[in-house]
Parts: sequence; C-alpha cells; structure tokens
Amino acid sequence: MKKLILTFCALAFGLFSFAQETTVFKSGEDGYASYRIPAIIQSRQGELIAFCEGRVNDSDDFGNIDIVYKISKDGGKTWGALKVVADYDKLQAGNAAPVTDLLDPQYPKGRIFLFYNTGNDHEGEVRKGKGLRELWYITSTDGAQTWSEPVNITAQAHRPKQPQLNPAYNFKEDWRTYANTPGHAFQFIAGPNKGRIYVAANHNAGDPRPANKDWNAHAYYSDDHGKTFKLSENVPFPGTNESMAAQTGENSVYMSSRNQQLTPRQRVISVSHDGGQTWVSSAPDPNLPDPVNQGSVLSWKKGKGFVLAHLNAADEKNRNNLTLRLSADGGKTWYSNRLIAKAPEGYKGAWSAYSDLVLMKKNTLGILYEKDNYKEIAFLAQNIK
Repeated sequence: MKKLILTFCALAFGLFSFAQETTVFKSGEDGYASYRIPAIIQSRQGELIAFCEGRVNDSDDFGNIDIVYKISKDGGKTWGALKVVADYDKLQAGNAAPVTDLLDPQYPKGRIFLFYNTGNDHEGEVRKGKGLRELWYITSTDGAQTWSEPVNITAQAHRPKQPQLNPAYNFKEDWRTYANTPGHAFQFIAGPNKGRIYVAANHNAGDPRPANKDWNAHAYYSDDHGKTFKLSENVPFPGTNESMAAQTGENSVYMSSRNQQLTPRQRVISVSHDGGQTWVSSAPDPNLPDPVNQGSVLSWKKGKGFVLAHLNAADEKNRNNLTLRLSADGGKTWYSNRLIAKAPEGYKGAWSAYSDLVLMKKNTLGILYEKDNYKEIAFLAQNIK
C-alpha cells in the first residue's frame, strides 16, 4: 500500500510539474526595462530557443531596442544566460521571426534563420513617410551559439519609396511601416513547395486612411534556403496587421491576423491553396474573439493531414483568457478548446498578451507568452493528448 501511495504521489507530482510555468524574461533584469514580443523555436538537437525584444529604457515600441534570446536544454524547465543577437545601436531592432531550416542538404544539422526589422523613427512618423523600416536576416549553424553577418533583404521583400536613402528603395507601392510576424516563421514540410521558408508580415501603404485601412498583411518566402525571396499577394482584407501563418495541407496556408480596423473584435483568417502566394478567402472569424492583439498559430503533420493549433487572448475587451484551440480541418472547426491563462478575479490590465507556440515532441506543445501587464514572459509545456 505504501509503495502504491508513493507511486501515485510521484505521478501526481509529475503531472503538476509538467504544467508549471517558468519565467524566461523578467522586466528590469539584465539591463532591460521591459521585454516584449516573444518568439520560440526548437533546434534540430531539441533545444528550445526563446527570443524577444529587450527594451532598454522603457516599454515603448520605439527606442533603444535589441533582440535577445535564451536557450533551454531541458524542455523549458531552466534557461541559460541572456544573449543579445541584434543591436541597432540606440535605435530599434525587433519583430524577431525565427525558423529552423531542416531541409537544406548543405546543412544536415539544420540552420536557424532569424528574420528581423530595424527602424529609425516612431511608427507614427514612418507611417507618414518620415522614416524607414528595413528587413534583415542572420543565420546560425551551431544551435544559436554564433551568428552570421546580417543580410539586408529589404529590396526583395519590402516595397519602400525612399530613394534618397537607397536607390534600390524606389517602389511605386510606397510601403512605409513594415513588420514581420510577431512570432516564428515556418517551413513547408510536405507538398510541391516542400522546403519553402515562409514569413508572415504586414505593412502600411501610402498615407494613413480611415479605419486603418492602409494596413495590410502579406508574406514573403524563399524556395532556395534564403538566397532569394519573393512576396505573396496582400491578403484581401484591408486593416490586417500582426499575423502568423501555418501549413494546413500539401499546398495550403492558414494565416491569422490582428484586425486593425478595430471591429469586429475577431481574428481575420486568410486561406491560400497555392503555397501562400495568393489568397482564396480573408474574413473575420466569429469563433476567434480577439481584443485587437497578436495571436499565434502552429501546425504539424499527423497521418495524411495536419493538426493546426491557434493561441490567442480570446476576449473582445481585454488581453486575457489565453486560449489554445486545435483543429484537424484547417481551422474550420476546433476539436479542442483549452484555457491556458486567466487573470485573477478583479485584475485590471493585460494578463496574457502576445504569445508563440513550438512543438517540442509528439503531444507536447511549448507556450511562450507575455504575462501580468508585460512584467514577464513565461513558458509552460502543455500536454495535448
């Protein structure tokens, strides 16, 4: 009987510890006043790599902002020392969009890409045409221990009209503010575009318009492991902002976007059936309430199909009620709806805001999210059996 009780206690403790959270980044520590905009991936060796923006002086979206990261070698239970991967002096480096390229035969151990943006003025000023956002990537072939020199892909995957700054930036589209997905990029793992690296993004074009309709989501992608990049079409729903995408079929893409028109307070879902190049539909989804916030998606192959995970603050008023949903039909229906984080009674503010997802192993998702009015970025592992 004693042995049975001990076994039961050990199992109970295992389940409890499995669901425990760890703090990965805490505002005020390691020289940064605030940490925002989480992203997470797993290396081919199984290590978790959590990225975010380290904001030096305050929590503002513009200023002295670096991209920082930490590595976990034990499934998120503990995290190593903070490292800086992108530093644009006293200006802004942000919107980290990492992805592990597992299908390049030149790098059998995998190569990590980190896409990011730099900016030289506040978003409001750039939106008026008075500043510039650029697009870069760096790579690592040793599990994020060291990184390559930055590669500027602004002229390939952005459309700025700033020829006075760079002759190559003379596009009639006149894109101004530009941002990668807040969260991971992804790679097609099957189908005719297997190996394609795909990054959701958004921009605003021309002068500001009513209801923020100058904003539009799009994506860029590479079919040659980062040598060249192409742009997708804009999703046909103006006002789409922060977005993330996932593969949901042999050649299908599901993109979930923030609705910057501010109403309805729902995620805007766009669907592609040609590898994410064009879009067959784009509309708010009443099954996905959202307080005008970021949300994250992730997919993986299961049998002949894909499982799609969607995570967001499922509340029309507050950044609260972080909810994980699972679908086996590309997001048409959700066979699982699970509340991950809910504010304590009487709490005021953003309890659970931006987030990201990573598949750690079969039936285990890692969740990285902003918690408690942006005081920390926390990690937890979630069993999805």
